[in-house]
Parts: sequence; C-alpha cells; structure tokens
Amino acid sequence: MMKKRLTAVALAAACATNGAMALDVAGFEITGYSRGGPVFGYSDDVKGGLSLGGDLQKYRLGNEGDYGIEVGIARSFESGGVKWSVNYMPSKWGSGDVATEMAYVEMSGLSFLPDAKFWAGQRRLRIEDVHIVDNVLVNYGDYQGAGVTDIPLGGAKLGLGVFTGDQFDKRLPSGVKANRFNADFSEIKVNPGGKLRVLLTAVGGKGQVGGGSGSGVSLLHNQSDLGLKGMSNSMFLQTSRGHARIDGEFESIDGKSVGKKALRIADAIGWQSGPFGGQALIGYQTGRADAVGAVTTKDFSLGGRASYAFTKNFKGLTEVSTTTRKSAGMPNQRLNKFTLAGAVALSEDFWSRPELRLYVTKANWNRPAAMANAASFGANGKTSRTLMGLQYEVWW
Repeated sequence: MMKKRLTAVALAAACATNGAMALDVAGFEITGYSRGGPVFGYSDDVKGGLSLGGDLQKYRLGNEGDYGIEVGIARSFESGGVKWSVNYMPSKWGSGDVATEMAYVEMSGLSFLPDAKFWAGQRRLRIEDVHIVDNVLVNYGDYQGAGVTDIPLGGAKLGLGVFTGDQFDKRLPSGVKANRFNADFSEIKVNPGGKLRVLLTAVGGKGQVGGGSGSGVSLLHNQSDLGLKGMSNSMFLQTSRGHARIDGEFESIDGKSVGKKALRIADAIGWQSGPFGGQALIGYQTGRADAVGAVTTKDFSLGGRASYAFTKNFKGLTEVSTTTRKSAGMPNQRLNKFTLAGAVALSEDFWSRPELRLYVTKANWNRPAAMANAASFGANGKTSRTLMGLQYEVWW
C-alpha cells in the first residue's frame, strides 16, 4: 500500500505548477524538487558546469549536466492549541549516496509567543536565491541546530538560530568544533512596495585554522511592482570574514582550511507581462583567503533568461550571459554563454513547472579560462563547446 501511495505522489508531482505546491497523501505533506535528462551533444565527458567558479557565474539553462531528486515529507499534529510537525527530506544526486537534507521538529501556538515557530534539528533556512544561477544568496541553517522564526517585532519579524558544525550525515573531525549564531530581521517596510531584510552571522570555533571566528552581514531589499505591475527587484549587499560564509552559513570549518574575506553586491530583476517573462542578474563579488600571500579574486556576472509563451503550453527560452574572473598577477578570465530552448509546460508563466526543455548551448572562453579549467571544460586547450540535450525540471 505504501509503495502505491508513493507512486501516486510521484505522478501527482508531475502535475504541480506555478511555484511549490505541497501534496497531501494520507496525512503527509509531500514537497520536492527534481531535474535531469540526457545530454546528446558533448565531448570529453563534459555535459555542463561551464563556469569560472564564482557563486553567481553558472548560468544554468542548458548547462547543468547533472540529475537528482529531493523529497520533503512532513506530518503535522495539534494538541491543546499547540501545533507541531515532524519534517524529513532525503536527497539523491548523481551517483552519490542518499543524503539527509533536513530532519527537524517544529512547534507553534505556544501561549507566551503564539505566532512564533520553534524548531530543533537540521533544516534549511533559505531566504532568497537567484534561480538562473542556482545560488541561494541569503541563507542559514543546514547544520544541526535550534531556533525560532516569526517573532513579532513592531511590524517586522525576527528569527534566531544557533548551530553546531555537525550535520545529520557528517560530524566534524575529533578536536574540531564550530558554532554559529544567526539573527534574521525581516518584513522591515522602508518604502511603498519595498521591504528590507537583515541577516547577521557570528561564528566561533575550536581547532579551526586562524582560531575559528568569523562574522557576516547581509542586506536584502525586495521591491514589488518596480515601474510596472509584475516586475520585482532584489538587491543584495553582503560582506563576511573568517569562518562565516557570505550567505550566512559556515565557511571552511573542516579544521584544515583557512577562512575568507568576501564582499558581494548583486541585483536581480524578474518580470511577467502576458506571455513574456524572465529573470536577469548583475553581480560583483570579491574573495580573499585568510593566508599570507593570498590574492583577491574579483568575479563579475551579467546575464538573463527570458521566456515567451507561443501557446498556453509551449514556450521559447533564451539565456545569455558573460562572466569574468580577475586575480592579481594573473591574466583575466572570460566566459560567454548563449542558450536557445523550446519548452513544454503547464502554463505560459516563466515559473511554471514541470517544464520539459530541448536545448542547444554554445559557450566560448579565452585561453586564460581554458588554462584555469584544464581539468574540465578547458581540456586540451578548448576555447568553445556546444551542448545539446533534453532536460526536465519540476518542483511541488
């Protein structure tokens, strides 16, 4: 019976559309994400992953070259006005083992803070990503910890979290410790249609290179209906140092690696006007390892993906990007990418999923980029590649 129910979940997931939509199966809420598909045109076993390595530099349409699935399973209960839930998310990516992404318990409706949600375990606390580069720019969680979200704060909200460096499937080496504190201030109204979010990060540790400390600040401004209805904008200003990562998580806490100083400014815009939708990004990020003689790396990213619905269920997609990486004393790297795709989806909206795409990607890069990536897409001195394949992407 359980096998039949899980099969029904998989079939129902294929019908989800326009953002995540939890499925109710025998009292369990089922959410998830999956992507995959064959790559027909490639060489040297390079099926995607064309990027200079920066956080905002892998424009993903026709360039992912991987496959996997994550399934979230939650069961909710209520007793005496208190609501609580048990949450579990396994994942399987490529040829790797099944891993635990989340396993936690959450409670709400407590008499002293009825709107707040208390949790313990391992959970994701992803605040905002830029979909076209598959990167969560503001983020905390993912490690064993405990905290509270949605504390009312004079019209705004507050979330607090404390974390260790251990994960459900992986512990830190003996004698190595890491701890992190995050404070998340959200829903701060600063202008009509605009809200500010602030994420603060503080890290400490033992047995880490450089002492294990670190800190970070992320400012995120979200604007709705920017200039016209259906257009939104997100601006990010972030900085971090030491063993705090720029998004709000840990940086290099294996006891063998140094920390890092980083700075990022980025702006992402999204729109949907009738059949025309899309997302575009411009970003600049610097990074420097906390080591004698380390150089500063400067990454620039500019690109976007647009969709146009010719019918309710068929869209044309295009993605164009240019990225650069600069390091002192080294020649500048550059990579350009262009993708065309036809897609079948449930609606004409840019975010409609599931989506089935037939794509062709053309990318080229200069010789310094080929030399820096000689073990992957720059093998044998290649400075261009063409990829062709079929990909599905679904979330529910």
